[in-house]
Amino acid sequence: MYESYYGFNEKPFSLLPDPDFLYLSKSHETALTLLEYSFMSQAGFTVITGEIGSGKTTLSRHMLNQMGGEVTIGLITNAQKSFGELLQWVLLAFGLDYKNRTKVELYQAFNEFLIDEYSKNHRTVLMIDEAQNLSIETMEELRMLSNINADKHQVLQMVLLGQPELRTMLRRPELEQFSQRISVDFHLKRLDEEETKAYIKHRLTVAGGNPNLFDDEACEATFMLSHGTPRIINRVCDLALVYGFAEDRQQITAEIMLEVTMDKAEVEDAATPRLGLVGYPADTKEQVSNEAVQSGIGEAVAHVQKELQSHLGHAMDTLRKMKLPRF
Repeated sequence: MYESYYGFNEKPFSLLPDPDFLYLSKSHETALTLLEYSFMSQAGFTVITGEIGSGKTTLSRHMLNQMGGEVTIGLITNAQKSFGELLQWVLLAFGLDYKNRTKVELYQAFNEFLIDEYSKNHRTVLMIDEAQNLSIETMEELRMLSNINADKHQVLQMVLLGQPELRTMLRRPELEQFSQRISVDFHLKRLDEEETKAYIKHRLTVAGGNPNLFDDEACEATFMLSHGTPRIINRVCDLALVYGFAEDRQQITAEIMLEVTMDKAEVEDAATPRLGLVGYPADTKEQVSNEAVQSGIGEAVAHVQKELQSHLGHAMDTLRKMKLPRF
């Protein structure tokens, strides 16, 4: 819709993980370094966690793209508690036949595959995304699977990607033996305000657009709306570009970001009773405290609308203090 209008080669803020758009904040750069170290040092288990939308999958895809032909990758993208037979999923991840085989036959087939890869000087890596969904029993099966490694011969490495709940689960007494086998463990942090600004400029540039399309206040508003979570940044900025295109704007400003915020809040608030300021005397509106603004989305929207009409700077101050809708 807006790509040609703003001169993009592709959408800069797609929600799909795309390694080409990877922005390395300090935290992401550290995570990438640790991933590289885990592969080079042949770590048995590597665990990378982060909040929903923090960029774990994009980071892992980037890492996989850097791998040469000497590494064989098996990827399980959506682990679930009702996982069924683990070995079947593992063989499927490596493109091996898993149908109509007993558990012993599955294990034997995988073992032979690992030995064959090792004889070719190939390292074998099993990567599991959304690992927080795995059951305790499945985690224990993974630990037992790592016993294939013998002495100095590390024929299988495993990387677990997951939300913070994964770290909580790994602290359980039942998984103590599993935790002792983790060589690399890192938690991705959200972007700070400066990193959010750099992230926006980076994605605009990669997409072939103007890196200054979002002005400084628009970037600040994006940070406040997203709390530095990359996926939410993408959602907010994509909506802002749609609004900018619809209004024939050459630059995305804080005013547009506030329009996105208010429309989003009103949609979420539509099914709830209005506690807004419509109908109150003017002097009463002026006395509304920040606590009152934070008590309901409707009040927050009405208050920001009034501020926006008088002075954008005051609206930005209000935005900094108010309880914002979730994107």
